[in-house]
Amino acid sequence: MAHLLHIDSSPRDDRSHSRRMTREFVEAWQQTHPHDTVTYRDVGRQPVPHVDEPWIVAAYTPEEQRTPELREALRVSDRLIDELIAADTLVVGVPMYNFSVPSTFKAYIDQIVRTSRTFAIDPEDAEDPYKPLLHGKKMFVITARGASGFGPGERYGHMNHQDPYLRVAFGFIGITNITFVHVENDEHSSESLAASIAAAQAQVAELVAA
Repeated sequence: MAHLLHIDSSPRDDRSHSRRMTREFVEAWQQTHPHDTVTYRDVGRQPVPHVDEPWIVAAYTPEEQRTPELREALRVSDRLIDELIAADTLVVGVPMYNFSVPSTFKAYIDQIVRTSRTFAIDPEDAEDPYKPLLHGKKMFVITARGASGFGPGERYGHMNHQDPYLRVAFGFIGITNITFVHVENDEHSSESLAASIAAAQAQVAELVAA
């Protein structure tokens, strides 16, 4: 029995394509893997706090030296990291906002990329002191974009700071097995959007079956 962590980051509800696709993914997953368990986290409509000064002080204070106030500063971060560690597979809905991710999802990433929990620092390794602590997880990212052409070599490829950022941020903590599913053309004709949704649904079906 495996554990799936389902995260949405769109502030939209029924009109969100990324939410619709992550929901379809999870429903198909549960049909194919009926004994797996699922944890749901909605950072789009229930945002997590941004990193602040108490958080930074607490994160870089040895655990045994943290005061009750410092432990409280990391309470949300600890819960999010515990959810992440417990998951074997992640499915994440991330719309493209201004060529990258929503600020709500950036805040989530800032909460989970944390020294001694998801990465370690080895000061004796001058070549690469940063060591990822999470391994063996699989991640599926479902994006929603207003236009198309954000792939490598395409007309807007140089403006795509979404896919590369997510690969770097999650790869830094050890999650490197990442597959993207893109819903595009939300700002264009209904026909092109419908075709993109259909292609994404077919890709999701193939990924779940595999």
